[in-house]
Amino acid sequence: MRAALALAFILFAAPALAQYWTHYANARFGYEIDAPPGFEHGGESANGDGQTFYDLEAEQGLRVWGGYFLDGFEAEAATAVTQATAEMWSITNQSLTPQWASFTAQRDHRIMVQRMIGLCDGASYAAFRLEFNMGDLSRMDAVIDGLARSFRPSNC
Repeated sequence: MRAALALAFILFAAPALAQYWTHYANARFGYEIDAPPGFEHGGESANGDGQTFYDLEAEQGLRVWGGYFLDGFEAEAATAVTQATAEMWSITNQSLTPQWASFTAQRDHRIMVQRMIGLCDGASYAAFRLEFNMGDLSRMDAVIDGLARSFRPSNC
C-alpha cells in the first residue's frame, strides 16, 4: 500500500515540479534570467559569458550571453539586427530604448526573439535569443513574457 501511494505521489508530483522556472545568474557580466520549464541546461560557455538551454522535443532553444560594446548600447543593438538579417532572418518587429532593445524575426518556419539590456558598468550588455517553431507562437507568449520579466542586471 505504501509503495502504491509513493508511486502515485511521484507520478502526480513530477509534472507539477517540472513547471518551475530555473534561475540562472551570470557572475562574469552580472545579469540574471529565469529559464522556462522543460528547458535543459546546455552548460556554461567556456569563457563564462553565458549558457544555452534547450527543449529538444519541442525544437526550442534559448541562448543567453554577455558582451562588451565599443560604440555604445544602441550601436550594439543595431549590429545585432544587422547580423540577424545577414543570417537570413526577416525582422518583423523591433524596439529600442537607451536601456533595452528587442527584435523579433522569422526565417522559414522558425521564429526568433532577441532581447538585450545594458548592464551596470555602462560598458557591457546581456542578451537572450529564443528560437522556436512558428506553430508554437501562441504557447510561447507566456514564455517570452517570463523571460523579459526575469532578465535584468544584477548587483547594481
